[in-house]
Amino acid sequence: MNHSVAATTTTTTTIATATAPPLLFKETYPSTMKKKPHHHNNAVYIAIGILQSAILYNRRRIHLHHLLPFISAVAGCILFLFAVLSFLSPPINHHHFRHSRSLSDQEIEVQSNAGKPTAFLVPPSRTDWSVGRNLWRSSQSQFYSGCSEKNPKFLESKMKTNPHRFLLIATSGGLNQQRTGITDAVVAAYILNATLVVPKLDQKSYWKDQSNFSEIFDVDWFISYLSKDVKIVKELPSSINGRVVHPYRTRVPRKCNQGCYQSRMVPLLDKRKAVMLTKFDYRLSNRLATNLQKLRCRANYHALRFTDPIVEMGKTLVQRMRMKSKHFVALHLRFESDMLAFSGCYYGGGDKERRELQQIRRRWKTLHRRNPDRERRQGRCPLTPEEVGLMLRALGYGRDIHIYVASGEVYGGEDTLAPLKALFPNIHSKDTITSKNEMAPFLSYSSRMAALDFIVCDESDVFVTNNNGNMAKMLAGRRRYFGHKPTIRPNAKKLWRLFVDRNNMTWEEFETTTRAYQMGFMGEPNEVKPGRGEFHENPAACICENSESKSKSMMHSNPDVKFDEKNDVAEDEHDGFYEEDVEIEDKSRVQRLGTKNETDLGRIGASESGELEEIFSD
Repeated sequence: MNHSVAATTTTTTTIATATAPPLLFKETYPSTMKKKPHHHNNAVYIAIGILQSAILYNRRRIHLHHLLPFISAVAGCILFLFAVLSFLSPPINHHHFRHSRSLSDQEIEVQSNAGKPTAFLVPPSRTDWSVGRNLWRSSQSQFYSGCSEKNPKFLESKMKTNPHRFLLIATSGGLNQQRTGITDAVVAAYILNATLVVPKLDQKSYWKDQSNFSEIFDVDWFISYLSKDVKIVKELPSSINGRVVHPYRTRVPRKCNQGCYQSRMVPLLDKRKAVMLTKFDYRLSNRLATNLQKLRCRANYHALRFTDPIVEMGKTLVQRMRMKSKHFVALHLRFESDMLAFSGCYYGGGDKERRELQQIRRRWKTLHRRNPDRERRQGRCPLTPEEVGLMLRALGYGRDIHIYVASGEVYGGEDTLAPLKALFPNIHSKDTITSKNEMAPFLSYSSRMAALDFIVCDESDVFVTNNNGNMAKMLAGRRRYFGHKPTIRPNAKKLWRLFVDRNNMTWEEFETTTRAYQMGFMGEPNEVKPGRGEFHENPAACICENSESKSKSMMHSNPDVKFDEKNDVAEDEHDGFYEEDVEIEDKSRVQRLGTKNETDLGRIGASESGELEEIFSD
C-alpha cells in the first residue's frame, strides 16, 4: 500500500505541472503567504514502510530466514541514505507551482507557452534611483545642440544657379521615405546648379495616398526658407530659353555621391534643360562635404514643415497625452501584416500565419524568399508587442507609465496586444484620445495620418522604435538634432536569444542582461560613430558639442578623474541592424559613366524599373 501512495503522489505532481494552462501572463494581487510544512520527511516514512514489509514477508516465509540479515542490512543502508538526503536537501520551492504562489502587488508571472514552470516574475515599477539613470532624459544632452548654419563661403543660389537647368524628382514610398527624397533633392539641385521644381509625391505605391506636396507640407515656407540656398519653383516653366521642353526621365543609382551627380547629370541637363529623376529615395550618398550635409539638415529639420491643419491636430494629440501624465512614451510598433510579410519573419502563428503573409508577399515580385530563423538571428525581425513590453520593463519603465502607440492595424489584433497591455495598462492611440469627427479630415489619407504620429513621436519624452524603417530613422536623427531626446532602438541581434531563453532565468538576470545589451541603443550623444548608418538617422555633421562646458561640468562632478572628451561608442551590433553604408560607385566607375551618352543613361534607368524599394517600412 505504501508503494501505491508514493506512486500516486508522484503522478499527481507531474500532472499538475504538465497541464498548467499556456498563459503568457498572470496578473496577481496581494495575499498572505502561509508557511507550509516541509515534506522531505516523507522519504523516511516510506523507507520504514519498506523495511516493515520486508520483515513481515520473511516471517511468513520461514524457509527464507537466512536472507533476513541481508535484507536488514540493505534496509538499514536505505534508511541511513534517506536520513542524510532529508537533512541536506532544501525545502521545496513553492514558487515553481502556479497553484501555490503568492506574488507582491502588481507582479506579473510570465508563463512559457508550453506551460512549463518558471521563476520569471516581472516586478512592479522601479524608480530612477533604482535604475541608476534618468529615464526621461539622455545623459549629457545639455552639452549638444543642432547646428546647420551655412559657412560664409557657401555660395548663395543667386550666384550659382544656371537659369537653363531644371531638376524634377518623383518621390517613392510612404511619407517618411518621400521625406528623405525631398531633402536629398535640395542637395542634388545645389550640386547641379539647377532650379528645383517642387517634388511630386508618390501616389501609386502601397499606401495609395492622393495628396500632393502642398497638402502635406507648407510649400510657401519650404520655398522661402531655402531661397538663399537653392532656387525652388512650384511648376516647370512652359518654355526654357525660348523652347518648349518636356522633362527627360531617368534615374541615378542609390548612394550617388557628388562626383556621380556631376558626371552623370550635368551633360544631360545642359542638353535636355529639364530632367526628372524617378523613384528618388536614398539616391544621395551618406558621405558628403560638411557644407552639403548642413544643407541637408536645413532642408529636413527647418524647411519641411507640415501644413497648419496637421500641426494643430498633432498639438492636440500631444496635449491630451500630457494631460494624462507628465511624461509619456511613444512607441512605433510597426507590427502590421505588410511589415511582417516583407520582413520574412515567423511569429509562431502556424500555417494560418504562413498562408496570410505569403499572400501579401506576392505583391513584390522581386522579393527573395528569406529564412525566418536567419533573419531573427541577424536582428532583422521586429519584436512582438510582448517583447517590446518586456524590454521596456527591464529598462526600468513601470506599468503606470502612459504609452502612445503609433501603428496601423496590428497583425493578430487584440490577442497580439494583450501581453503588452498586461505589462502597461495605459495604452493610447489616435483612435482612443480623439473623436471620429476630429479625425475625419485625415482618415482617408495615410500620409496625413502618418504625419500626426510623427508629431506625437517627435514630442514624446521617450521614443521607442521597433524596426529600422524610414520613420524610425527620420525621428532618431531629428531627436538627436533637437536636444538628444531619448530614442530607444532594440538591439534585436542580441535580444532575440534572450527572449528565447527567458523561461530559463530569473527576472533579475533578464533585466541585467537587457540593460547591458541596450547600451549604445538608447539615443545617447556619440553612441554611434559619425558616418555609420544613414545620415538622416545620425546627422553627426549637424550636431555641435560644447566641449568647454562639458569639461567644466565633468571636472566639477569628478575632480579626481581626468576628463576624456572621447565618449565610448557602441558599434557592436549596428552592423546587424543597419544596412552597410557603402557607396554604389567608385571613382573609376563614375568616370566611365561620365563618358556615356544619354541613350546609355536612359537604358540604365530603365534597367532598374523592377527594383524593389530598399527600405519598405515607413
